[in-house]
Amino acid sequence: MAVTDEAIEKIKGMIVSGALRPGDRLPKESELAAELGLSRNSLREAVRALSLIRILDVRQGDGTYVTSLDPQLLLEALGFVVDFHRDDTTLEYLAVRRLLEPAATAMAASRITDAELDRLAGLLDALDAPAGEPSVEELAAADLEFHRTIVGAAGNAVLSALLDGLSGPATRARVWRGLVRQGAVARTLHEHRAILAALRDRDAEAARSWATVHVAGVEQWLRATSAALGRIG
Repeated sequence: MAVTDEAIEKIKGMIVSGALRPGDRLPKESELAAELGLSRNSLREAVRALSLIRILDVRQGDGTYVTSLDPQLLLEALGFVVDFHRDDTTLEYLAVRRLLEPAATAMAASRITDAELDRLAGLLDALDAPAGEPSVEELAAADLEFHRTIVGAAGNAVLSALLDGLSGPATRARVWRGLVRQGAVARTLHEHRAILAALRDRDAEAARSWATVHVAGVEQWLRATSAALGRIG
């Protein structure tokens, strides 16, 4: 095991064991290095790595603290990675989303508030407005907010953070750009309205089914498009 990896594991062990808790300040660098049997350089590299993935918060002139360890915070790195994925792995992310999002949508059916339902309706009405065709970026942003609101209403912070990371703005923009070119916007908005109707009816199974149809449809479209491009190439 590399020295830096060993240092990371030792700090992780302190957090997992409860020796360091969310919000705690780490001991001084010299003291912590001695306690863990590490060089100050390897400890410094470990702290830098753990701060990048939001485990630690380095505050200049104040010290280094354990973050809140909130799932949303810790899974931000996943969204960063997804936004820079290769196009040929988009289908894999969509496959995972197809497994998780219908479950989250079904959970939301019994918990979503009337205010959240009205917010979803407002998002869809804005896209259907006759004022002008929305841009791909506007479509992607509205789509992200639509699904984020539903998943958030499910009341599971880990599930919400996972799904948020799996399909961030960059991924949605790529998908929406293709959907616009294929003239599938109307169908997609129809599916959004069907999901919304099921949520208003508090019908968990209908909400699950429509969410599955929706995500699977995008996945199937992208799979067919990728195959066609592969044949052309």
